Amino acid sequence: MGASHSRREDLEISDSEEEDEDYQTEEEDNYEDAEGERSSERRPKTPSSIDDVEAKLKALKLKYSTPHNPNLRNAVKLYLHIGGNTPKAKWVTSEKLTSYSFVKTSRIGDGEEGDEDEEDDDDDGKDSWWALKVSSKIRQKVSSELQLKTFADQRRVDFVAKGVWAMKFFNDEDYKVFVTKYQECLFENTHRVEATDANKLKVYGKDFIGWANPEAADDSIWEDAEDFLKSPGSVTPLRTNQDLREEFEEASNGGIQSLALGALDNSFLVGDSGIQVVKNFTHGIHGKGVYVNFDHGNGNYSGGSSLTHSTPKKALLMRAETNMLLMSPITEGKPHGKGLHHLDIETGKIVTEWKFAKDGTDISMRDITNDGKGAQLDPTGSTFLGLDDNRLCRWDMRDKNGVVQNLANCSDPTLSWTQGHQFSRGTNFQCFATTGDGSIVVGSLDGKIRLYSINSMRQARTAFPGLGSPVTHVDVTFDGKWILGTTDTYLVLICTLFIDKDGKTKTGFNGRMGNRISAPRLLKLTPLDSHLAGLNNKFHNAQFSWVTETGKQERHLVATVGKFSVIWNFQQVKDGSHECYRNQEGLKSCYCYKIVLKDDSIVESRFMHEKYAVTDSPEAPLVIATPMKVSSFSISSRR
Repeated sequence: MGASHSRREDLEISDSEEEDEDYQTEEEDNYEDAEGERSSERRPKTPSSIDDVEAKLKALKLKYSTPHNPNLRNAVKLYLHIGGNTPKAKWVTSEKLTSYSFVKTSRIGDGEEGDEDEEDDDDDGKDSWWALKVSSKIRQKVSSELQLKTFADQRRVDFVAKGVWAMKFFNDEDYKVFVTKYQECLFENTHRVEATDANKLKVYGKDFIGWANPEAADDSIWEDAEDFLKSPGSVTPLRTNQDLREEFEEASNGGIQSLALGALDNSFLVGDSGIQVVKNFTHGIHGKGVYVNFDHGNGNYSGGSSLTHSTPKKALLMRAETNMLLMSPITEGKPHGKGLHHLDIETGKIVTEWKFAKDGTDISMRDITNDGKGAQLDPTGSTFLGLDDNRLCRWDMRDKNGVVQNLANCSDPTLSWTQGHQFSRGTNFQCFATTGDGSIVVGSLDGKIRLYSINSMRQARTAFPGLGSPVTHVDVTFDGKWILGTTDTYLVLICTLFIDKDGKTKTGFNGRMGNRISAPRLLKLTPLDSHLAGLNNKFHNAQFSWVTETGKQERHLVATVGKFSVIWNFQQVKDGSHECYRNQEGLKSCYCYKIVLKDDSIVESRFMHEKYAVTDSPEAPLVIATPMKVSSFSISSRR
């Protein structure tokens, strides 16, 4: 299964009566079927010239110079996309003339709720929400799940509501009124307060008001970052004809649950019944090696298991990748674990089982990670970080005197809590990651992202406000200058750079950022791609490509949603003049990405260590794991 570009959705929607002839989408390319050709062998369809596109757009605007019915309030033309990702995909007119309204109601759904058109009527309680109602066909809660995308130059919005829809407005003023009202309803539904300036100040704080009003935000620090990236030798120049090529695909021994990539010789597939060792190559991972079985009766355990055993959901490499820590959830479906299995990779044996405890009381952790981006390469490492809903701490596999515990005489080995803080109020931590120097970024249920320095886990140096969606995964670049947060429906990219009072450029890990904080940028799927990804499929585990050396720069971002692995070019996302950001309202959202489509739901997508990038490629191979297969893709240039 290969890769494809995302389809551009700035498609002209015709007003011709000849629907079958004129509503064909002008897709650059379609996702291939299982037996289809790779996109690297395909050429996207492009207009013959920019002048042609402008001429078509001008023609469309002439058609909409006056409304069909000046007495109809909120008049629009409604279109429906049909055909999915097949060659016959097209836009068809659903209603030539209809209207929309925003209604406040506790009843959300399509169709059957009646025809009330009041904009703020009978449902003013805490359980009521703003909904977008279009004709009698659409009635949907205003939220990020609508995946609404605006096209100001076409006076058009696209969105998902049990299908992919487009509305075209008859004049610029009608379009602007809709977008303004939509953003107000979205803010109120998200934060449960009216979208006033005072409430926005309460939600975001005075230092982050640019997040609520992106047009007024100071984006100069993004430009400074772009200048840094364009400095000689900092990154490989951006190539417009880069493409993904599949190199290897192998079946696994069992249902893959997680992927532990190594920077040295091997990587590891953690499955239902054990761990498969595979070899690292410059074009990906393949070749089956040692298999460590989880069966307690096969002698791999040094003793009887005192912990509830289930398939590990977290695998952490340590000590120059000769050891691995495995954390299993106490309850299926929840991440929290009460301890770890410690695997010696060289012998293939579980050498001990650790318990989490503080002040003599057993506690749980929801996640663990290395002390820093390159810590798994340290042959002497004995510490790692732990996170629970209201705890952030460092664990040590040695005793308090710095001596390795005598496990032979210890029936119940317990990790030593060496540093950390237990917060009294509900922080609702969800995920965390570390920079190259060991600074920590933490994502929370309320969407907040907190930055902790290497010196203190008690108080965050910087706390970015939430945009309304829980942060389920977080990553950070090696230098700590960029943070990537994952939510169910979008990714958020944050620049941590700021200039202090002495004119020095710092990151939010090392100082308080003050009020010169730039607005974040969002990475989204187009409404069509979001619909094709599936109703219940959500973004998970977005990550930067992998570097562990000062002066090296990450080049790509990758995230998983359903059967899609989605790749963004990092430099392109940061470029404020990029065409994707033109004619947008609100936070800048990037829709320029590539997609790899697999025939099964993807467990994880990750780039290998940058040392595996070869001379003809700007990036190390991308590894994609599904429950039964693992594939490797290289980024190459088409000639």
